[in-house]
Amino acid sequence: MTSQTRRALLVIDVQNEYVTGNLPIVFPDITLSLCNIGNAMDAATKADIPIIVVKQLAPAESPVFARGSDGWELHDVVRSRKWSHYLEKKLPSAFAGTDLAEWLSKKKINTLAVTGYMSHNCVDSTIKHAFHSGFAVEFLSDASGSLPYKNKAGSATGEEIHRTFSVVMQARFAAVMSTEEWISLLHGNGVAERDGVYKSSHCALHPQYHQEI
Repeated sequence: MTSQTRRALLVIDVQNEYVTGNLPIVFPDITLSLCNIGNAMDAATKADIPIIVVKQLAPAESPVFARGSDGWELHDVVRSRKWSHYLEKKLPSAFAGTDLAEWLSKKKINTLAVTGYMSHNCVDSTIKHAFHSGFAVEFLSDASGSLPYKNKAGSATGEEIHRTFSVVMQARFAAVMSTEEWISLLHGNGVAERDGVYKSSHCALHPQYHQEI
């Protein structure tokens, strides 16, 4: 990473499927996360930070994100705003099978702020892909969200999934923050704090030593 921070805002899969479709986000409240996504986009526009909008695509017969369906369409909170680059993907990571890496390289971007859905799937995959590619990553946790799961491995609520993935991201892959904190960061207030695996585990196992790490 160069000494100068060059950010881009990544808005992942903010589509109707997660609002009125078959994959309703439950935590944080979808109204809150949509509002924060809009606020982040507005702040990025004012700060001349490029915005990349990502859209999930599935075959026409798919129960979710079928091309041409209402669920596939971008939510109005994104559709009503401007962006710098648009791409469609078929896999979880916004880097997989797209021109995202090439576009970021041309723009000399070294820091990605990530919003959108879902925090445990496409957002998580994209953040880890970005981290492994050498980007500094910022995750706006209240501009994202999760839904509950139940399968052969067990079950988890949307809140449990979102919180756990946020904690894991902060421990290695991204600086996790609120949208308000990120906007303040753009104005030169504060720093994007990233923890480590050792610090995170040590503070959990030995909370009395938290201040020493």
